[in-house]
Amino acid sequence: MLHPTSTQPAKPRRFGRYTAADALAVVLYIGLPVAAAILPLEQVSALRSNPLVGSYLLNLGVYAVVLVAALVAARQYVVRDLRILGTRPWFTLGVLPLLLVAMLIVTVIVVMLAGGIRESVNQTGLEDMTRQVPWYLTAPLLVLIGPFVEEYIFRHLMIGKLSLYLNRWICYVLSAVLFAALHIAGREDITFQSLAPYLGLGLVLVFAYAWTANNLMFSYFLHALKNLLSVVVMYTVDISSLTP
Repeated sequence: MLHPTSTQPAKPRRFGRYTAADALAVVLYIGLPVAAAILPLEQVSALRSNPLVGSYLLNLGVYAVVLVAALVAARQYVVRDLRILGTRPWFTLGVLPLLLVAMLIVTVIVVMLAGGIRESVNQTGLEDMTRQVPWYLTAPLLVLIGPFVEEYIFRHLMIGKLSLYLNRWICYVLSAVLFAALHIAGREDITFQSLAPYLGLGLVLVFAYAWTANNLMFSYFLHALKNLLSVVVMYTVDISSLTP
């Protein structure tokens, strides 16, 4: 259950062990991008004519496939967690914006500790994407599909289920660090400064998941809300003008 008066992580609920459906979702999550990188997809006419849009649509397809596998694997937890949140709808709706503000503050603090803002390859890619891919294509991936897949992998599997085998505090650290590393892996050097923006996001998502007794849907809604804000900013503000 939720604990609105405590800032300490709630006592986590027990989870079942990993299932074949979990394994399939993880294999797809890792294997499909690897396959896409190995296969000669540059020969596909859509990718050749507009590599950025084609690459985005490819990512959308990969995440959509993983989403289906994740929903099948975690369906009982999704239903359970939605029912729990439904018992306190006004609390849920009230806390989500507060945690979003906390996420922004924590991210700024972590970035400052890392040495300040540095334009990343990921940020440059987002700027290029907003110039060529309309918002109604980016929103489904960034707001609906991506957050659920990432919360399933990095919170549900890496904390909820992995804590059956490892100390949960170790799981919290692994979840936050690997989540941050995912967003820059293969694009730039993994340094504290490049990880910092995503570490701030990951730390608050881990806290939200733990504080609500491992509620997958609560951390998903928070992640989706943050990404919705990012999409709105990307398409209404000149991001390059915010970079020193």
